[in-house]
Amino acid sequence: MITFWLSYLALGGFAGILAGLLGVGGGLVIVPILTFLFTAQQLPAAYILHLALGTSLATIMFTSVSSMRAHHGRKAVDWGVVRRITPGILAGTFLGSWLASHLSTGFLKGFFVAFLYYVALQMLLDIKPKAQRQLPGVVGTSGVGSLIGGVSSLVGIGGGTMTVPFLLWCNVPMRNAIGTSAAVGFPIALAGAVGYAVNGLSAVALPSYSIGFVYLPALAGVACASFATAPLGAKLAHSLPIPKLKKFFALLLIAMATKMLVSLL
Repeated sequence: MITFWLSYLALGGFAGILAGLLGVGGGLVIVPILTFLFTAQQLPAAYILHLALGTSLATIMFTSVSSMRAHHGRKAVDWGVVRRITPGILAGTFLGSWLASHLSTGFLKGFFVAFLYYVALQMLLDIKPKAQRQLPGVVGTSGVGSLIGGVSSLVGIGGGTMTVPFLLWCNVPMRNAIGTSAAVGFPIALAGAVGYAVNGLSAVALPSYSIGFVYLPALAGVACASFATAPLGAKLAHSLPIPKLKKFFALLLIAMATKMLVSLL
């Protein structure tokens, strides 16, 4: 068991840096690696992905707070956008977690693999939406938030891969888009973690030390390490060549997606 605890800590440290550095919340790495670790631990196969998704979102609650504070300290969070988008985020994320509880591990894994390839391609080709409009009003922003929250809950992420492009499209500077995305990650993670915990309570044969689809040992290890390293990532975001790092990260995503696809087939 000590090996898995160390693995959780290492995963959390890496995910925390990513959250602050790229504004992606770490879930894109947390979910596939937790899937591999949970499989090695022989947790119930029918709920491997559900547990990975729910636990990932629970850890992002801590990561996003740490990253959000760091970005706020650098005045990179647009709190007006956060307030307008949060109602839709909460509704969409909780609905998505309810839907996920009724889907099979195979379907969730296939959906996640497809999403990883999409994100990796976006990063490799440096696809960015052109700033063509201003932010919509409360209703429009909340509607976009519900879509971001719904997809995020199905792939266990903090929504940065969708929130950042949306904000860039609406003329928000990159620095502020990343900082605001980090803040938006908290309501996504909160609603998603609660949703997976509540909707998983009726599942049978879940492992010990789990609350619904949230596995507490993994949550503790990943959250502790990620909370500590997220500020470092936020600090590095203002000094490192982000475009080059994103391409490297994209190759890592492709490798993990391919490994998951092979296991699915």
